[in-house]
Amino acid sequence: MGNIKLFQNQKVRTYWDKTEQQWYFSLVDVVEILTDSKNPTDYLKKVRKRDDELNKYIGTNCPQVEMITSTGKIRKTLAGNAEHLFRVIQSIPSPKAEPFKQWLAKVGYERVQEIENPELAQERMKLIYEQKGYPSDWIDKRLRGIAIRQNLTDEWKERGIQSDNDYAILTAEISKATFGLTPTEYKDLKGLTKKSQNLRDHMTDLELIFTMLGERVTTEISKKEKPGTFPENKLVARRGGKVAGVAREETEKELGRSIISDQNFLEHTENDEPLPLTE
Repeated sequence: MGNIKLFQNQKVRTYWDKTEQQWYFSLVDVVEILTDSKNPTDYLKKVRKRDDELNKYIGTNCPQVEMITSTGKIRKTLAGNAEHLFRVIQSIPSPKAEPFKQWLAKVGYERVQEIENPELAQERMKLIYEQKGYPSDWIDKRLRGIAIRQNLTDEWKERGIQSDNDYAILTAEISKATFGLTPTEYKDLKGLTKKSQNLRDHMTDLELIFTMLGERVTTEISKKEKPGTFPENKLVARRGGKVAGVAREETEKELGRSIISDQNFLEHTENDEPLPLTE
């Protein structure tokens, strides 16, 4: 669904198009940054009305991309790539225009670097977690979990799973079988009330480990059996989670305590800003 990037501490919703190999940025977010308008949607409409050429350009070139709104809902949002944004910036006088252009170039360059060398993306993410105050051993598990999650979603795509809603249902099956809780129930336990708060950023080491186990086993079963329908994928997800659930229960017997924790890392996350490039 996209990522959040920051320009001078202001949020810009983005989407990486794997086919085109380029970023798309929310036009409304960009307009808000350039103008400091309290109603950037109306501002953009007015700009388009007075600049017919720009209006035609946006209508022809800028797609509607699904992005998350401030209320946590998914909506089609007018978006543009770097070339489109340069054209929009020409029509909006702003002292932030040049710094924003430089930021755009940097974002694009960093992505090219990360494609050529994926370890750079991991290093940047590691730095972000370190800056937020997470311990290094936790960060290592979190990054490994992201890689395992990516392998799982890639496998689901191979099995014909496409929508985010289907991903959420399958993920809930794994989580329920592993911990006895869906992700929503888990967030409630940990006191995470915002849509932007990523449950895994608030898990303990052991919670991350069993999350990884459930997803990795699910991936391996799916690769072996190649489920062809959504109900079959649900059963595989449940079985993968059950393996992790049995392991969790045995671990709890040995430790004499529950693995499931209401602990969170809110004290480590300034304003709980979303982290980029997470699942």
